[in-house]
Amino acid sequence: MMTKYIVHYGVMRTLGVFSYADTPLRHGSRVIVQTPRGQEVGTTRCEAGTDTIAKLSKGFVENVIIRPMSENDENVYQKLQRKEQEHLEQCKRIIQEMKLNMELLRVEHVFGGERIVCYFTAPARVDFRELVKVLTAEFQKRIEMRQVNTREKIRLISCFGDCGRELCCCSFLRDLPIVTIKMAKVQRVALDPAKISGHCGRLKCCLRYEYDCYLKKKPETSAK
Repeated sequence: MMTKYIVHYGVMRTLGVFSYADTPLRHGSRVIVQTPRGQEVGTTRCEAGTDTIAKLSKGFVENVIIRPMSENDENVYQKLQRKEQEHLEQCKRIIQEMKLNMELLRVEHVFGGERIVCYFTAPARVDFRELVKVLTAEFQKRIEMRQVNTREKIRLISCFGDCGRELCCCSFLRDLPIVTIKMAKVQRVALDPAKISGHCGRLKCCLRYEYDCYLKKKPETSAK
């Protein structure tokens, strides 16, 4: 019998629904999954029941868990991670030589070896076609360039918040919510930028969590 699991995978912690027909998997099990990008390392979060799947936003991936991660898989994965830092420095050097106006944040090796994903920020659109050609020749891999915004940048870096826990965007948030200054006002939070802004410089995601409750309990406050 096939059991479905919620699994996150990749450096952006993408969530997907994955089926597995073997022995039950525990929460936090490391697994090798098949995704549109190839074989990747993932971590099981929970079983994917109908209610759980309904809470996922549209666009999630539904595929299969190939196997639990073996010791050999772990060794391969560790080698790939060591290469990532080395290749990051190489890519930065090439970008500097080509005088491209972009900041390379991270290089991700997809586990199956099919491709390398380069995450970057830039103040405007960047024509990286020539860069892709150079990197493809350098690494003999398929190169994928992905431009991220300031909030996604923090997700890649992985930081801790004032609460002492890993930032929500680095742990469980799949889609980054829209947060407005009105949410802080309705909750009567002190409008000190240093206190209500996150590491990304934008309003903290956690201001969104209790906003709807405040609207229901204190409608007179929200109307002001």
